[in-house]
Amino acid sequence: MQKWRKGPRGTMGAASAIAVTNPIDWILARRSIRKFHDNPITDDQLDTLLKAAMAAPSANNRRPWHFIAVRDRATLNRIAEIHPYAKMCYEATAAIMVCGDPEIAGRYWSQDCSAATENILLAGTAMGLGTCWLAMDSEHPLTRELKDLLNVPDHIEILSGVAIGYPAEQRKPRSQYESGKVHFERW
Repeated sequence: MQKWRKGPRGTMGAASAIAVTNPIDWILARRSIRKFHDNPITDDQLDTLLKAAMAAPSANNRRPWHFIAVRDRATLNRIAEIHPYAKMCYEATAAIMVCGDPEIAGRYWSQDCSAATENILLAGTAMGLGTCWLAMDSEHPLTRELKDLLNVPDHIEILSGVAIGYPAEQRKPRSQYESGKVHFERW
């Protein structure tokens, strides 16, 4: 059963508008949060998010992922300055950059790291935290700038980042199910 942790000023997490006890509800409650309170997440919460990330499935169990946990305000601000869609990092109290080693997993590193990213997002929702996926493009010059900022080795790629904190906005759970995109047996 889910235990909610209290956020700033006694508030609950973004999904607190509903009683979330079913993991399917966590999936439907997961929303991109772009406004955060300034209360920092705890070491235990960060550790739990990283454990969830590393519980993701991985092709041939290669686990090509590496994670950079960022809490330094200046670094979070710099990420927000570099990445055009990471402005929420100005308010987030942490971020996890999900990196992969293509030498370990070949062409499957991005799928493995995507699964790890999704686990961070879902675990954050289950813990009452707000998260937002920051997509990266290994070919984009701004990704090179982020790699330099975070001292990422040349052979490692950054797949994504996740901004994390106590949500200062609430977004209703939703399903984006579209029956027209479901095909049975054949297209």
